[in-house]
Amino acid sequence: MRSPKDFFAPLALGAPEPLREIPVPPSRMIHFFDPSNEKMAAKAPDIAKKVDVLLGNLEDAVRADRKEAARDGLVAIAKANDFGKTQLWTRINSLDSPWALDDLITLVTEIGDKLDVIMVPKVEGAQDIHYVDRLLAQLEARAGLTKPLLVHAILETASGVANVEEIAGASPRMQGISLGPADLAASRRMKTTRVGGGHPGYLVRTDPVGEDINEGRTTYQQDLWHYTVARMVDACAAHGILPYYGPFGDIRDVVGCEDQFRNAFILGCVGAWSLHPVQIDIAKRVFSPAPEEVAWARKVIKAMGDGTGAVMLDGKMQDDASYKQCLVVAELADALAEDDPELAKAYADASTED
Repeated sequence: MRSPKDFFAPLALGAPEPLREIPVPPSRMIHFFDPSNEKMAAKAPDIAKKVDVLLGNLEDAVRADRKEAARDGLVAIAKANDFGKTQLWTRINSLDSPWALDDLITLVTEIGDKLDVIMVPKVEGAQDIHYVDRLLAQLEARAGLTKPLLVHAILETASGVANVEEIAGASPRMQGISLGPADLAASRRMKTTRVGGGHPGYLVRTDPVGEDINEGRTTYQQDLWHYTVARMVDACAAHGILPYYGPFGDIRDVVGCEDQFRNAFILGCVGAWSLHPVQIDIAKRVFSPAPEEVAWARKVIKAMGDGTGAVMLDGKMQDDASYKQCLVVAELADALAEDDPELAKAYADASTED
């Protein structure tokens, strides 16, 4: 472990100074596309106008014989477009693959000034982040970059979950962590073939109501990922970085997708992955506070004054703790409204009605 006084020193001569605070622009959806797919690549500039984060995927879902094409495609797209306030991310191949090193060398050298975040899959522990951290510093120095690239880890192995706290605090580059449910399920030997979401067999059942043990017993499907998401959220909050839900693989089940995203949002996640355009609007809606919630939060903040003491508001007790909860909602709403006129109007109208 590095000494605290050296933690924010560049790891290579000429590399940019690490950030001391992670920027928090809107990132309600991380929209994945395959840069080796010509149809997807052609749509990327238009999709970028609708999303908070556009991610060029080089890893899973890209065939082995298309890895170089995906890498080259992302370079070409980044060079040809200005995405404005939309963040440009990439997911490189896993560190144990034959492509990861070339991914980093090529992308940092060619488009390091266009990239915001590099997503690293299958992170097992702090050692993986340390490796990427040092390598990025060397490449940034060689490329003459003035802004450090940030790193996002995917939590998709049992070892990664066991070491999530050390991963979250491994480097000043750490931007956030995403849940990777499919690979994590395989790593844990979970008996599900779904990509994210619940499972009908993972349930609780009410007690018997009579002599027949099968009669009148209601079942409730449980959330397979609650423990892991909660632990990830705690680790991220403790280290000042951002937690995200990952993919929901059943594109047709927009109801289940919305429910899973909302669970993650309420629990503390700032966004989720979108794998298809239909999921973009779901993520945008779910990870934006509801206007009525924002109106209530602002009402509490106004009533609490300096945020100390306690007041009764509509029959509900509000104190220092609830004031802090309301600040979370109101501050997120203000940040999102800055770049979204429709959302700003909805928030203003709800507050006026209240």
